[in-house]
Amino acid sequence: MAASIKDVAKEAGVSIATVSRVLNEVDVVNEDTKKKVQDAIAKLAYRPNIVARSLKTQKSRTIGIIIPDISSQFYPEIVRGAEDVANIYKYNIMLCNTDLDADKEKEYLMVLKEKMVDGVMYMSSSLEPEILELIKKLQMPMVLVETTDNNKTFPSVTIDNEKAAYDGVKYLINKGNKKIAYIGSPANEVNASAKRYLGYKAALEESNINIDENLVCFGGLKTADGYNSVINKLKDYDVDAVFCSGDEIAMGAINAFREIGKNIPDDIDVIGFDNIYSASIFYPKLTTIAQPIYDMGSVGMRMLIKIINKKSLDKNHYTLPYELIERDSCKN
Repeated sequence: MAASIKDVAKEAGVSIATVSRVLNEVDVVNEDTKKKVQDAIAKLAYRPNIVARSLKTQKSRTIGIIIPDISSQFYPEIVRGAEDVANIYKYNIMLCNTDLDADKEKEYLMVLKEKMVDGVMYMSSSLEPEILELIKKLQMPMVLVETTDNNKTFPSVTIDNEKAAYDGVKYLINKGNKKIAYIGSPANEVNASAKRYLGYKAALEESNINIDENLVCFGGLKTADGYNSVINKLKDYDVDAVFCSGDEIAMGAINAFREIGKNIPDDIDVIGFDNIYSASIFYPKLTTIAQPIYDMGSVGMRMLIKIINKKSLDKNHYTLPYELIERDSCKN
């Protein structure tokens, strides 16, 4: 039979109220008494009733994390950074995968509210107006990670996606490439990938290179999207280089080019985005824009825990540094 708070009090030789104060981190308990209670908790393997505590304190010590795609290598690394920080502050994590489905995002937001989570770290495939309205209505502490809403209503952690994409495309242009394709999200979506298309356009326009719509492939962020963009469209056009708004896209594109007899990078330069683990072991090793993926999760979680505990933030929006990693998918 599981130990109760009464058992802990008896073992430690204190009152139930004292045990409760220790569990709720109330400062009035002296260190000697606190240690007795903590030793009793450890000895009896006591686990507080989370539901009961939530009803009493209105805090569940649980934080929801919403991600768009658990099969991606990108989001689990963000979650790892977030969870490591949450563990330091003794918060539990409730992970919700939306499968890039806006309806599932809305459903999970409402479920997390019902579960009385203390806050939500939110990554969205597209921050549509109705989702933003729902977030406001639910009134849960919230930090956006990887992207920001257009009005910067919610605290956020991201990189400058537009500038990073601009730098990546300028890198391709400086290598003498002029017929540069794009594979990724369209600019009218509200997500990080869409901002990369704006950077692609800006780099071409600054270099007086006309945007060829035949070389622009809008779609998803998976390997199949990169592969299908080449097989269904780009193979019919003369292409010098491809800027991909995600590493998985780039890997799919390279595989497709290989199938149609193109050599990477001798025939075509390909650059990815994110620097997921596979980018460094794929063949050819992928030139990419590296995001500080783990740090985005850890910074986002520190911000959220401050908000939950009503502490002021040093700033509401963090733009972390990125880096262009040169490997083997672009010519030297």
